[in-house]
Amino acid sequence: MMVLYSGTTCPYSHRCRFVLFEKGMDFEIRDVDLFAKPEDIALMNPYNEVPILVERDLILYESHIINEYIDERFPHPQLMPGDPVARARVRLFLLNFEKELFAHVNVLEGRSQAAKATEKQLEKARAQIRDRLTQLAPIFLKNKYMLGDDFSMLDVAIAPLLWRLDYYGIDMSKNALPLLKYAERIFSRPAYIEALTPSEKVMRK
Repeated sequence: MMVLYSGTTCPYSHRCRFVLFEKGMDFEIRDVDLFAKPEDIALMNPYNEVPILVERDLILYESHIINEYIDERFPHPQLMPGDPVARARVRLFLLNFEKELFAHVNVLEGRSQAAKATEKQLEKARAQIRDRLTQLAPIFLKNKYMLGDDFSMLDVAIAPLLWRLDYYGIDMSKNALPLLKYAERIFSRPAYIEALTPSEKVMRK
């Protein structure tokens, strides 16, 4: 059986929990206290971070690597495109999310390399996320999900950020309304609701 070591408030762990519930398979989630991590976390992941997926002799870390493995191992429902060209484009989008959105999430989460961010740095991170998400909003005037009608790994990747907008103090403008409606579509998925921890449920008003 797969075991996921997961932080109850960690947006990256949230992605992996979401995929596991979408697949509807047997797995175990072990909650990790992010402020007092057990020693075995550093033994499994040299970066001493969650999420970590363990299956027999296999140990994986980094949310996108974990999620692609789960998707290939349990192909229904398929979350990465079957076509190599489309799959490569999705991976580029995922990289874009990390650099243009989640790099700023790391500042808000206190995960960046620098010492504790100043209020000015926090406000800059919020503004960068707000601007990038607003740029994405027009996609959802036509599309149900990122890739059209099909729910995919792109939706999984961005969902934890959209859920935490209130928690991070990011106020979106009216121009982002299509994006916020898209977020509600994700949040209404049964797997999404199941994947939420009690700590995550209270992040949103």
